[in-house]
Amino acid sequence: MPCPFCNPAREDIVAANDLCYARYDIHPVSPGHLLVIPFRHVASYFDTTDEERMALARLIDDCRAKTERAHHPDGYNIGVNVGEVAGQNIMHVHIHFIPRYRGDAGEHGGGVRRVIPRKEGWRRASGSRRGVR
Repeated sequence: MPCPFCNPAREDIVAANDLCYARYDIHPVSPGHLLVIPFRHVASYFDTTDEERMALARLIDDCRAKTERAHHPDGYNIGVNVGEVAGQNIMHVHIHFIPRYRGDAGEHGGGVRRVIPRKEGWRRASGSRRGVR
C-alpha cells in the first residue's frame, strides 16, 4: 500500500521548507490540527537526519505563526508517535501540531500525561508537584 505522506498533492501543503511540509490532519483533534512531515520517507523520528530535525522544528514555528493568525488557540500539544505500540499507524514519521482551546478537554486538561488513561490520575496519586507537568 502506498504511503499517504509520500508525494503530497500541492494543494494539501499548507507550509513547507526544503526538507519537510505541513498539511492538515484528515482526522483533526481540534481546529488547526496539522501534521509536520519530512518529504523523505523515513519511519521513525529517530531515523531523521539532524538537518531534517532542524527543518521540522523551523516548520513547527511557521505553523504556530499561521495558526495564531487563523485560530487564536490558548495552547498547543506537539508530539510524535514512534512505533505501533505508541500509536503510530502510518510508518512515515509525522509530528502532530495540535492547537488547544480552553475547556476543550474538560476540567482536567488534556496534556500528554493523559495518553494512558490509567496513568492520568498522577496528580491525585502523588500530590501536586511544582515544576513537574
